[in-house]
Amino acid sequence: MSDIARLRSFITDTAKIVETETREAAILAQLAPKLTALIAQDDWLPEAYAVTGGARYRQYLLYADPLDRFSVVSFVWGPNQGTPIHDHGVWGLIGVLRGEEVSIGYERRADGSLQARPPERLAAGQIAQVSPESGDIHAIANGLADASSVSIHVYGANIGRVRRSVFDPDTGTAHDFISGYSNDTVPNLWPDHTQS
Repeated sequence: MSDIARLRSFITDTAKIVETETREAAILAQLAPKLTALIAQDDWLPEAYAVTGGARYRQYLLYADPLDRFSVVSFVWGPNQGTPIHDHGVWGLIGVLRGEEVSIGYERRADGSLQARPPERLAAGQIAQVSPESGDIHAIANGLADASSVSIHVYGANIGRVRRSVFDPDTGTAHDFISGYSNDTVPNLWPDHTQS
């Protein structure tokens, strides 16, 4: 059985941070060690939210703040799965729980096209950030060709409801999308005292 209390504690800490802090850089600085601590232990994510399947990665909502101040999501990547180039429009932290991910950030050139930065490889236990202030356009892929990877993302909104953009890799042309989620139920973070 998973120790959902770790996730519950992370969500409580996140709610306290966004309640008292409005500056994006300060939120990310305070939240980064909390996410690092969460992904240091791999005994809390319910298996239903770590399942791969199909030709596309899975994006499972674990928690959405009722005031849309933040959301926590597990991303599950099958071998060779990845995202298109996309943005977020809000701050975010990504922490690898299992496996490995490769993230490629992009910058806009003067003509509107995109310039890729060198790939960043994240192993289990490592985190990265995205932010409209410091760089928000990237693509992520499973860093393993023969196994699944799982990452935990926390965003400054209910990311599955945010209108965002995917980008043509050659021209930089943006197209709107709303990602939604792979699940239609979320874990019970407050089970009765007989459950862990």
